[in-house]
Amino acid sequence: MNIKDLDLNLLRLFDAVWRTRSVSLAAQQLGMSQPAASQGLARLRSVLGDALFERSGAGVRPTPRADRLAQAVQLALGTIEEALNVSQVFDPLRSERVVRVHLSDIGEARFLPDLVLALQRLAPGMRLEAMPLPHDKIGPALDNGQLDLAIGFLPEVTETLQQPLLSDRYVLLMRQGHPVAQRWAKLKRAGNPQADEVHALLAELEFAAVRTHADTLRILDLMHWQHRLRLTVSHFLSLPGIVRSSDLAVLMPHNFAQGFAEAGALALIEPDLPLRDFTVSMHWSARFDKDPCLQWLRANVSRLFSTHQNTAPTPAR
Repeated sequence: MNIKDLDLNLLRLFDAVWRTRSVSLAAQQLGMSQPAASQGLARLRSVLGDALFERSGAGVRPTPRADRLAQAVQLALGTIEEALNVSQVFDPLRSERVVRVHLSDIGEARFLPDLVLALQRLAPGMRLEAMPLPHDKIGPALDNGQLDLAIGFLPEVTETLQQPLLSDRYVLLMRQGHPVAQRWAKLKRAGNPQADEVHALLAELEFAAVRTHADTLRILDLMHWQHRLRLTVSHFLSLPGIVRSSDLAVLMPHNFAQGFAEAGALALIEPDLPLRDFTVSMHWSARFDKDPCLQWLRANVSRLFSTHQNTAPTPAR
């Protein structure tokens, strides 16, 4: 084959189909019709002399040659995008760009108020969309431009650049007057309680949890409390009201739970738990590391929320 037979749009189409495993999703991301995407893929197959993708369930599966080509195509596209972005000048006051950020429900409550206020002041024409995705979809969405940034405790998200923002820990939240909260307070006043005393006390609790927050469920499992899980919900934000009016307890990040406890009628206790400590980071794709708008966005997220001294991005593996 001769490289003159290829154009950049065909490579972008190949990359999108390889990442999404779907011709229709690739067409949607590229803003083209599915027939046009199918025609472009047929042209690329003809030029390369390979099927490239085969039908598999509701999508497609890359051939071995497509898998071998994918890394080189992504590197080439990234190099071109970086070269084009270097010459751009970003003016936040005049920008009308839409930026899309992955946040959990608890992340939206923690980060969006300050971030929206900063954007209204510094970049009034920009639009911000919170777009929560399953954790296994975040990396590909960052790579293909569907997402611009992901913020959270995301150990499953690999092959991205990341920067730590803040450290937190899981605590237990329950209603004030809960028998366990009262006995916990007595144990603490009496000195450092023994581990077996604490475990016996906490084993009396019944729990509510959020199905999408795997680490809280993992803690319950490691503590052998999973049989005491009485309620599973979709969002953290529904739990304080439920906990306030019941004897259920919930594992929740300290930075968030503290606000509910200070508002009244809720007690917060901090036992030593497995997997208790975690770090919230922001993740982005190396493909868009030099994008001036996203560099500006990440700098402002860091300025607003980072409590870590070392703010240099590192690869997440």
